[in-house]
Amino acid sequence: MKKEILYSIPSYFREDMNVQSFRFGKGEKSCVILGSLRGDEIQQLYVCARLVSFLRDVENDGGIVNGKTVTIIPTAIGASMNTGTRLWGPENMDLNRRFPGDPDGSTTERLANALLTRLKTYKYGIQLTSFYQAGSFIPHVRVMNTGHQNPELGKEFGLPYVYIRTPRIYDQTTLNYCWQLEGTQAYSLYAGKTTEIDEAAADSTLRAIIRFLNSRGIIRSDTVPGLYSSIITNEDLINVSASAAGLLRRIKFAGAHVRKGEQLAFVMNPLDGSIREVLKTPVTGTLFFVQDGPFIPEHSLVFNILAPTAK
Repeated sequence: MKKEILYSIPSYFREDMNVQSFRFGKGEKSCVILGSLRGDEIQQLYVCARLVSFLRDVENDGGIVNGKTVTIIPTAIGASMNTGTRLWGPENMDLNRRFPGDPDGSTTERLANALLTRLKTYKYGIQLTSFYQAGSFIPHVRVMNTGHQNPELGKEFGLPYVYIRTPRIYDQTTLNYCWQLEGTQAYSLYAGKTTEIDEAAADSTLRAIIRFLNSRGIIRSDTVPGLYSSIITNEDLINVSASAAGLLRRIKFAGAHVRKGEQLAFVMNPLDGSIREVLKTPVTGTLFFVQDGPFIPEHSLVFNILAPTAK
């Protein structure tokens, strides 16, 4: 294992911001795994820390294939993690909305540009990411539909679903989207929780990455077989939003099978406990995403339902 400073951003008011990486093996730049791009992505940092420990043992046992390298970057936004803020504090900006960046721009633009410049030289890229809302997903791999994507390769993670997302305008400034345009086969893994450690989800994510590295001939390590992955798209997901604001009391959780008309959650008046709205499923399917915050704003997404059209 070689510990390196991937890049350094100078600061006028404090020490330079150094982004550290851990490299295993020697040879071609085979795969890079990136953890947190936001300051509250604790689970993503945790998975990377465990992966560094795992690959250290694999390398000591001669399990890194000759001529291959794997690089782990636990976090690219350490200063925000120190303060526990999701966004980059001085600019109040989301780093994963600043790609491809600008070497002469603001701090987040320079960070994004420096990161992409170094990551685009890898054949495969894995990002451990989080959703803009607090909540739980069915474990899945996500890839942007850029015309360069390879969803079949995403099946090698052995997770239940590979989600091909048709990008909206704001998706075009994310790492996954820009990474693919630079020629890297990029995949985003949703690793369970964000601000807290979920051991079961961390284990699942770690095994998925190990399966992929094994399948791609980058490492040699025993791991349990994965699942057969179904490919899904935006058209397979139905949104259920709350028209009223209030306390959210969920009845169903991610992974649950639900039938059309079944109750999913109540929106309660936070002062007198009266029911403002009952959320029901408009289709029969599986809960793909469930918002898990205590409050729900008006007209906010609460559930994604995977309809039974998945291939």
